[in-house]
Amino acid sequence: MKIPLISTLFKTKSHEAGWFAIGLGAHGIYLAQVRQAGTSLSVLRCEYHETGEVSAAQLDNIRHSANIDKNNFTTLLSSGDYQMLLVDAPNVPVNELKTAIRWKIKDDLNYHIDDATVDVLQIPASKYGSDRVQSIYAIAASNETIQKRIALFEQAKIKLSVIDIPEMAQRNIAALFEQDDRALALLAFDDNGGLITFTSRGELLLARRIEITAGQLQDANDQLRQQYRDRIELELQRSLDYFDRQYNHLPVSRVLVCAPDDDSLANFLAAAVEVKVERLELSQVMDISKVPALADSEFVAHVLPALGAALRQERRAL
Repeated sequence: MKIPLISTLFKTKSHEAGWFAIGLGAHGIYLAQVRQAGTSLSVLRCEYHETGEVSAAQLDNIRHSANIDKNNFTTLLSSGDYQMLLVDAPNVPVNELKTAIRWKIKDDLNYHIDDATVDVLQIPASKYGSDRVQSIYAIAASNETIQKRIALFEQAKIKLSVIDIPEMAQRNIAALFEQDDRALALLAFDDNGGLITFTSRGELLLARRIEITAGQLQDANDQLRQQYRDRIELELQRSLDYFDRQYNHLPVSRVLVCAPDDDSLANFLAAAVEVKVERLELSQVMDISKVPALADSEFVAHVLPALGAALRQERRAL
């Protein structure tokens, strides 16, 4: 079958029934579904199924046992499955943009550009004007990676409509907490490491990875935990400084933290940076009464990417 391009990430495609997100962990499968009624959001399902090996057979078993047929399905690539490159936007017509980006990033990939699926995410220009060159995100994954993911779900009789990435899923969560004309930073940790995103008006402006996992933040060794926190503080401060240089007209309202025992990390970071730091509280922006586990920071840290993917909705044109 034809490989659906990662451009499905950014298509303005309406699905009134919403999305059913399936996230693949190292040893299990995450399911998430959110209902939107007007401006209200309700989490219908958000669960983790321990499977050991994640296989088509396990996916098929969950499809049967969880009764999830007849949904619009989306899944997420893992951080090691793709590259997200920040590059200067080429001065070409829109219909030539992807071709120009492919040429621009070809030397940054560890496989031939002809074997790559590439899409672009435009970063909104400053409404105040700027002399700096406009930037753009290029997202690239090997065709083999995309083919394997599609085949896995096809074997489980699940038809994917969208293949998403964690940065976009986290953007969907962050957008719910934003304040008008201010940016919001969301710092989240799971088994794949840390991810900090800066968003404003529902758009992703900056994303950076931090090589510290949720498990490391729970290390039994106090000294190691403190070293990890110190590294996070340094990376957060660097990211805040970089964002301020690039978007000095756009103040950051606060930093939200999503991690196991996030009160402890949030309190530590709040004492270290000038920006307000708070723990992520999903109950502030959505009804989680059907999934009481979403009040637990450790559970939320691991399911957040799948939950964010389930929040995918039509985006306004840039």
